[in-house]
Amino acid sequence: MFSIGKRTLPHLDPLALNTARYVISVAVLVALLWAVEGRAALRFGERLGAATVFGLIGITGFNLFIWIGLIYTRPEHASVILALQTPLTALAVWLTRGERPASFTLGCVLTAFAGVVLVVTRGDPAGALHGGELGGDALIFLGGVSWVIYTLAAGRFAGWSPLRLTVLTCIPGFVGLIVAHAVAISVGAVPVPTFGAVGNVAWELVYFSLGTVVLGVLGFNNAARRLGPLNTMLMLNTVPVLVFAIEAWLGRSFAPVELVGAGLVVGALIANNLYLRGVSTRR
Repeated sequence: MFSIGKRTLPHLDPLALNTARYVISVAVLVALLWAVEGRAALRFGERLGAATVFGLIGITGFNLFIWIGLIYTRPEHASVILALQTPLTALAVWLTRGERPASFTLGCVLTAFAGVVLVVTRGDPAGALHGGELGGDALIFLGGVSWVIYTLAAGRFAGWSPLRLTVLTCIPGFVGLIVAHAVAISVGAVPVPTFGAVGNVAWELVYFSLGTVVLGVLGFNNAARRLGPLNTMLMLNTVPVLVFAIEAWLGRSFAPVELVGAGLVVGALIANNLYLRGVSTRR
């Protein structure tokens, strides 16, 4: 998503891109839910408020922060920053439920954050303050926080299948994206998208709609329900490795400190995952 997205944004602004891809993906998801679980599954019931709040945070917030941030930063930076979602989840559980992580986990959290700092600053914190990349990195981080909140919300929707949770949070999230896009057009922040601009990225839109939303969000929610958050997050740790590999294949070169920082992030997260597995097994 990050590598393709970075190369799509010069042709279509992030707000138009989100509107276009969610038109397709929400239509597919609604049809899928209706076919699998019936028309009654499209009713929110008493959970309309909760689904709206978490949809706005996880779908609207995540997409606005990520796609606008991606304009100003690199795909590999975005992937490393979002890898922090695992330790952020641990910290969020500590803050909201009072469940303090083990000392080993906190050590891994600090190591992962140190690795991210190395990547985004390239070993030069003062120099990182100049230019737009640090601002873009900050937006990506806020997107990661939004997704952590969305992930933790799954416990509030007991009895809903992963498909129903995905659909009924994507709908209000999509409405939020449309409103944000309309406001941006009205104040002149972005132009009205043309059919030509959309047509220039038609294949990318198909990928973003079906790959990153329908399969991506639905797959994530399904995996978290079936495998548990621990194993699901472990799989997400492969994202920075894949993005660095794709960017290298496309000709991007990296400073050694960026590779060291990415290694620290992935290594710390895998080490913590293995530690938690051991704790779970001993119990």
